[in-house]
Formats: sequence, structure tokens, C-alpha cells
Amino acid sequence: MTDAPALRIENLTKKYGDFEALKGIGFEVRPGEVFALVGPNGAGKSTTLKIVSTILVPTEGRVEVFGLDLKTRAQEVRGIISYLPEEAGAYRNLTGLQYLRFMASIFEAREDRVAACVETAAALCGLGPRLGDKIKSYSKGMTRKLLLSRTVMTAPRLAILDEPTSGLDVLNAFEIRRTVRALAAKGMSFLISSHNMLEVEFLSDRVAIISGGRILACDTAAELKRAHGAGNLEEVFVELVR
Repeated sequence: MTDAPALRIENLTKKYGDFEALKGIGFEVRPGEVFALVGPNGAGKSTTLKIVSTILVPTEGRVEVFGLDLKTRAQEVRGIISYLPEEAGAYRNLTGLQYLRFMASIFEAREDRVAACVETAAALCGLGPRLGDKIKSYSKGMTRKLLLSRTVMTAPRLAILDEPTSGLDVLNAFEIRRTVRALAAKGMSFLISSHNMLEVEFLSDRVAIISGGRILACDTAAELKRAHGAGNLEEVFVELVR
């Protein structure tokens, strides 16, 4: 299992009644890679992320996380992944520190491990003394940084981020992207979804473009631009999804 990809998806299908949201997609994420899944609204991005996160059950196909079959070993998979939804929220009447301790205690039974997770998250989010304030007083950027630090504080082998910088200003988005790249450099694998093509170019090692439940292309941003004679990834995206 040590040589297994961080994520392997084969012939993944998801149906909601008669509607087929995913039509047999497949791709792999390598250990320590930041892999971006991009596409228009309704393309199947969030459905894919929710399946990998064990929230949704696939209709057909195979998903493996570091060699663990999602269908038969979902509980083990949950122990090595973490998921940050686009619309994630936090308990507004808790302080940032109380929230981190509460979330860490869900994943760790030992007090020393809880303390270590909180220390990691506190350093990553960079909120300093504001961790002593209630979350309802935080800006959107502060809350998102707190949530990202919560997502990675348990050192998951695969972190799944849906629109990690959605609605953030340039500085906050930059800090979150820098954090993701730093964690990937230390070996953490990432599956991300984003509508921000500039962010995807900066952040990801490889990109898969999905539309209508099918993968249209998968490669590095540089190779996708070369193959399509495009100046940026946004031009590739528009050409393919049209």
C-alpha cells in the first residue's frame, strides 16, 4: 500500500434518479500532489469530492485512497482523510481556540494529541490573540483560515478542499494557497476544486477539467496550455467546456 496513489478513481458513476451526474470518470492523485478538479457549475466536481470524502455512495466504479477500497474500508479511509466543504461553517459562539479543541477531541482521544493538533492549527491559521475571540466576530477570511487549519491539523494523508478560497480577498486567498503548497511540500496530498483559474495554475501540480460528468482533459497546466495553444488555463477551460 506504500506505493499506492493517494487517490485512484476508476469508472466512477453517480446517478440521482434518471440524472447521471458522473459518467464513468477516472484519474489518480499522487502522494504529495495538489490535484485540481475544475469545471462549470453542475459538472460533477462537488459530487466527486463528496464521494471521495465518504459522504456520498457511488452508483458504480471504484475509489481507492492509499490502496484502501472506499466501498469496503470506508471507516479506515475516514481515518486518513479530511474534508473542507465550500459552505463549511464553525460554531459562532465558541472562541477560535475552543472550536479547535472541540474538533481535535473528535479525532483524538489522548489529551496530548488534542493539544498537539490545536498547537498545529493555531500556528497555521495565524490568528494569534484573536483565537481567544468568538468566531462570530471573525471576518470571512479569518473564519476560512480557521477552517483550513482545522482540516489539516490532524495531518490527514489526503485533504479534500472544495473552493478553499471562495469569497476571500487577495491577501487571505494568497495565505491559504501558500499554506496548502507548504503542506504539500511536506508530503500531504490534496484534491481541490476551484472556479479560480489563476489560483488553479498557481496551486496545482496537475489539473483535470470536468464537464457534463466527464473528464475532458487531465495534465499539468503548462501542458494543457501548450496542447491547446492557450495563454492561460482559463482559455483552455473555455475551449474545452464549450
